[in-house]
Amino acid sequence: MNMTHTDPTIILQSLIRCPSVTPDEGGALDYLQKLLTAADFECHRLVFKDKDTPDIDNLFARFGTTAPHLCFAGHTDVVPAGDEKLWKFPPFSATIDGGKIYGRGACDMKGAVAAFAAAAMDYIAAHKSKLGSISFLITGDEEGPAVNGTVKVLKWMKENGHTPDHCLVGEPTCPETLGDTIKIGRRGSLSFVITVDGKQGHAAYPHKADNPVPKLARFIDRISLIELDGGNAHFDPSTMAITSFDVGNMATNVIPSRAIAKFNIRYNSEHTPMSLKALISLHADAVKAELGGTWTVVAYEGADVFITQPGPFVKLVQEAVHTETSVMPKLSTSGGTSDARFVKDYCPVLEFGPLSTTIHQTDECIGAEELKTVTRIYGRVLSAYFTHA
Repeated sequence: MNMTHTDPTIILQSLIRCPSVTPDEGGALDYLQKLLTAADFECHRLVFKDKDTPDIDNLFARFGTTAPHLCFAGHTDVVPAGDEKLWKFPPFSATIDGGKIYGRGACDMKGAVAAFAAAAMDYIAAHKSKLGSISFLITGDEEGPAVNGTVKVLKWMKENGHTPDHCLVGEPTCPETLGDTIKIGRRGSLSFVITVDGKQGHAAYPHKADNPVPKLARFIDRISLIELDGGNAHFDPSTMAITSFDVGNMATNVIPSRAIAKFNIRYNSEHTPMSLKALISLHADAVKAELGGTWTVVAYEGADVFITQPGPFVKLVQEAVHTETSVMPKLSTSGGTSDARFVKDYCPVLEFGPLSTTIHQTDECIGAEELKTVTRIYGRVLSAYFTHA
C-alpha cells in the first residue's frame, strides 16, 4: 500500500487555528474545501437553516463517481475553550510542545479529519485510476443542536445520488490506548419529565393540602429499583439516571402544588422507545392509583439504539488498526451519542478515531505520532476497502 506522505500535522494545525466554535464555521470548512478541491474532490457547501436554531455551514466533498463508495463523516465545530487563561497555550494556536499538538478540537475531532484528509489525498495520488469513490461529510453542528448538520446533509446526499456504501466516523473512540476500541453501535437515549400536580397549603395543616412530593418520591423510588435488562452480546445493561427533582419551593412552611422529576434512560437493543414509554407509564399509573394526584408523563427521544453487525467491513477496520498498533480493538457500543446515529439509516457505519483522554478539556491535545498512526490506519482502511470491494 501507499504509505503516508502528506503531513497531517500541518492540516491539523491549520484547522485548529480556525476558531470554529459551534455554530461558527470559523474558516475551517473554507480551508478544508480548498485542500480537497486541490486533490480533485468535487465540493459542495451546504448551508441549512431552521427557524429555531442557528444556520449551519456544512461540506460534502467526493472523489469519484462509481461504487464502492466509502464516506468519512466528521465535524469541524468545537466546544468553547472556557477560561483561556487556564490553558498552557492559547487554545487556537495549535502549539506543538513535547511531541503534542495543543488546541481546542485537537482530538475531538479535527485530528481525525486531518488524518483522513491526508490518507485520502495520498491514496488518490497513488490510485487515480482505481474505480470507486471517497467522500467527506463534514458538519459544523455536531457539538450543537445537530439539527442543520449531518442529518440534513445525508438527506441531500440521498437526493443527489451520493449515498455511500459504508461510512467511517472519526470520533475519538480509544479510552486508554490508541487502537483499543472501535464503536460498532450506540445505545439509545430517552428522557422523561414527570409532573405531579396537587394543592398548595400550609405545612401546619397538611390535611388541607394535596402534597405532590411524596407521590413523586414514591414513583422515583419505585423506578430506581427497576433492573431494565442484563445486557446482551453487544450491549451492556441499560441504565437509568435521575437527573432532577424540583418543586420550586423556597419556603419551609408551604406545601408546594407541583413536583417535577427528570430522568434519562440509555437503552440497548432489548428495548424500543415505545416499550420504555409503556413501562414508565405503567409505574406512574400504579403510584397514581395508590396515592392519587394529577400526573403528566412526557418523553423526549434523543437517539435510537443501533448496531452495525460484525462482518467484512468491521473486520477490515479491525485489521487495519491491529496492523499499525499491534492492538486488537474491541468492538464497543458504549458512550453517549454521535452523528453515527443519523448515518445508520443510510448505510453501515462504525466509528474509529484517536484517544479520547483530553476531549472537551483544558489543554486538549493529540500526540504528533498518534496523529500519524491514525493517518496510516485510515490509509490501510482505504487500501483494503478498494482492494477487496
